[in-house]
Amino acid sequence: MNILIVETVWMGDATYKFLDKTFLTAFSILPTLQAREIAAITPKNHKVTVINERYTPINYHEKYDVVHINFVISTAPHAYAIADAFRKNHILVVLSGLHVPGMLEEAKQHADSVLIGRPDLAWLIALRDIEQKKLKPFYQAPPFDDSVQLPSLRISLPGFVATGALEATRGCPHHCDFCSETSSPGGSQYYERPVDDVIAEMKNIPQKTLMFYDSSLTIHPEYTKTLFKKMKGIHKKCFCNGNADVLARDLELVRLSKEAGCVAWLIGFESVSQKTLDAIGKKTNLVDDYARAVQNIHRYGMIVIGCFMFGFDTDTPEVFEKTLHVIKDLGIDIADFSILTPFPGTPLYKRLETEGRILTKNWKYYNMGNVVFTPKQMNPEQLQNGVRMMYDKFYTPPYALKRILRSLRWGIYPFIVMVARNMVAMMSRRRVSTLIKTD
Repeated sequence: MNILIVETVWMGDATYKFLDKTFLTAFSILPTLQAREIAAITPKNHKVTVINERYTPINYHEKYDVVHINFVISTAPHAYAIADAFRKNHILVVLSGLHVPGMLEEAKQHADSVLIGRPDLAWLIALRDIEQKKLKPFYQAPPFDDSVQLPSLRISLPGFVATGALEATRGCPHHCDFCSETSSPGGSQYYERPVDDVIAEMKNIPQKTLMFYDSSLTIHPEYTKTLFKKMKGIHKKCFCNGNADVLARDLELVRLSKEAGCVAWLIGFESVSQKTLDAIGKKTNLVDDYARAVQNIHRYGMIVIGCFMFGFDTDTPEVFEKTLHVIKDLGIDIADFSILTPFPGTPLYKRLETEGRILTKNWKYYNMGNVVFTPKQMNPEQLQNGVRMMYDKFYTPPYALKRILRSLRWGIYPFIVMVARNMVAMMSRRRVSTLIKTD
């Protein structure tokens, strides 16, 4: 069969110049990993084309047998438009994405079939049924286990991409109430790939640098230590996601990550308030661990990328200045600021909908940059303006330059990452300032 796999990645309503596209593609690792996983697992007797529709025009007149569209909720309206256009040409359409479980019936109106949960294994079943002309409306992804061998992602990408990507583990056993991944079927099932398979895939990735897309490489430290030890000889640079508790207390893991080639750790701090962390079920975070986690990472010459979210029920208008003060005291190198977003299917969404606090169900605004619900202790404008202020103050040119120059002591890779990520963040600051809005 002739198969097209389309991946939609939210980029807002902004128009990007060439330089913006280059940095976003190279250093934000766009397109994301999932479309490549779907393509890689597709049997080789099929002809497969993978495109990111932001960079490659879609040819609606090509004679495809089936089109698979992978999307996140903020791109749902556009994904539906693509699907509708192909179906008008009598081409089968399959939809997938982590956010689909919260909106199954809606998605089905625009597709011949919808994959629920992680799509790759469900996709294999759907392909078999397509060949037998027995396609079902929905497919539940089967669980992963040791019998599953994920193929190497030898999938070329359009344009200049400086950073490769892969997964060593899948799923997250922690159940934060705002997390769409753990709310998806099978999303909380933690699965580890055989370390040797991961190493073999890393060796096949052409890029010198790569990013682990794992929810967290600190869920099972002993597994990760084994992985890092085997990475020493392959001479790659990598970026990892981890939790503050383990990074604060397991210095051996931090040291091994540096020896394995890690350049930066991304940590979902979410909040500097322990009361807030307890309320949202972020059990891996203790505010008292934050300083030690940052110090451990800096001790071995790596960057700390901190993610912070605003709009929790415990947040008051004072949360922004308090967070900015703590971030600067901690010495965090790069910070991402987002607005709490109640994705369909999450406990957060169900609660806010029950309380009548959802402001819009126009999914294009569900991008973590718009206020789509009524906050409890501030109004929507205060939340919008607070996040905008965080970007404005953290990414002022003098403060950004100071952080960039500080990274020089850690070597060329951290320095390059600091320059690139600060540029991308400054672009994000402009987009937040112009795109935050509600219906």
